[in-house]
Amino acid sequence: MLRAGIVGLPNVGKSTLFNAVVANAKAEAANFPFCTIEPNVGVVAVPDERLNVLAKIASSVQIIPARVEFVDIAGLVKGASQGEGLGNQFLSHIREVDAIVHVVRCFENDDIIHVAGSVDPARDIEIINIELGLSDLSQIERRIDRTRKLARTSKDAQFEITVLEKLAAALNEGKSVRQVSLNEEETEIIKGLELLTYKPIIYAANVSEDELATGNHFVETVRQIAATENAQVVIVSAQVEAELVELPEEDKADFLASLGVEEGGLKSLIRATYTLLGLRTYFTCGPKETRAWTINAGMSAPQAAGVIHSDFERGFIRAETVAYKDLVTTGSMNAAKEKGLVRSEGKEYVVQEGDVMLFRFNV
Repeated sequence: MLRAGIVGLPNVGKSTLFNAVVANAKAEAANFPFCTIEPNVGVVAVPDERLNVLAKIASSVQIIPARVEFVDIAGLVKGASQGEGLGNQFLSHIREVDAIVHVVRCFENDDIIHVAGSVDPARDIEIINIELGLSDLSQIERRIDRTRKLARTSKDAQFEITVLEKLAAALNEGKSVRQVSLNEEETEIIKGLELLTYKPIIYAANVSEDELATGNHFVETVRQIAATENAQVVIVSAQVEAELVELPEEDKADFLASLGVEEGGLKSLIRATYTLLGLRTYFTCGPKETRAWTINAGMSAPQAAGVIHSDFERGFIRAETVAYKDLVTTGSMNAAKEKGLVRSEGKEYVVQEGDVMLFRFNV
């Protein structure tokens, strides 16, 4: 399951956004710093209209969507990497996630206190990034110290130190590890470190309800910063998300349309996260259930089968595969077969986005 950590300064709307996208969560949202101490965790279904279409075709009894786990991590402050505001504890929670959703305050509201006294996205982003970078730098320096003795006799250790010193130099220049060009061998060296500034990041620009469709000058600042990091920006409104939770399902589309948008922040965040992490969705479909499965881009058919169960991968024979659009166009699996659109794919097949698959395997 994809795990995304929601981070940001105190009072930027993190917990409000978390509560809204995870409707059954109990995260406390209050107008004072550090109201979140232990991370709140919520699992949400990935919105995917294709599931309902497939379930109707197969007359499925049950629909099981893919899921994303959101972790609401307490607000970081300047000095977090040295323990300010229980910072070290909070930073350790970030190490456990696959991607970071950095909520940035992009709205003015005198009734909601900003921890720094004013709204300034560039300053706020810099504070968080500096703290994440300092934490990474400290970890890298400790790793270098531990590896030096081995480097006297080990070429692998010498190479590791070279890579780590390259990262340390970049961090000392105020860059993130994401901005450092690494080859496959160098990437393998740092994989186990779970460096904070190496994790994929999405900036969630939190705007007022009135600016959800258009954004504002604060959002443009966030976009300029994100461009330098090859990061993505999603415009969200924690206020709107909180209102959506209270509305009946049939009224949500009209409410969003009245604001000039087609979807809420949850769909935008998940879509951006999937794109950022290079994730794909394939489906299994039958009378019992229609289900979405999340895989990494480039996975072969046996690997995709292994996401369901390791036995499927070990005993893989072939996969009967049809593209989602082809199945919908023909209206049934039998009709798709008659038109030659259902393919028998072997071990080398790379699963495509939206494939509907039936695996054949030996137990």
